[in-house]
Amino acid sequence: MTSSDDEFDHAKMIAAIAPEFADQQLNDKIGLHIVSASTERVIGTIPVRGNLQPYGLLHGGANAVLAESLGSIAAAINAGPGRVAVGLELSCTHHRAVREGTVTGVATPVHVGRGTITVEIVITDDKDRRSCTARLTCVTLQKPPG
Repeated sequence: MTSSDDEFDHAKMIAAIAPEFADQQLNDKIGLHIVSASTERVIGTIPVRGNLQPYGLLHGGANAVLAESLGSIAAAINAGPGRVAVGLELSCTHHRAVREGTVTGVATPVHVGRGTITVEIVITDDKDRRSCTARLTCVTLQKPPG
């Protein structure tokens, strides 16, 4: 990741995970790798291998986890100081099957308001073909004390 004042600090996010939940993160189980994160865009990848459904295709739920993870990071970056973003609605349209390689998700905020943030997530295969389009809406709340 590149660094700038408005970019997301991935190490800080990991450090903020309560120790009793640190080994239970779904992002680790799907092999999510954050490539870059800023207020304008979050990019991440997951391997297809290990995230298959019974017919040998990338599981639609893996697309959904990738989309929600990237969209949530984008929302968290844009929520502002003292605020958190929590998922309200996720929708995914699966356009094409992916059988191997890596998929890349690019999350771009399309609405950043005081109460909600909506992010579009485009997932592509290794040949840059769109395999899924998702939209995540998060509500922003005051960060709980502690």
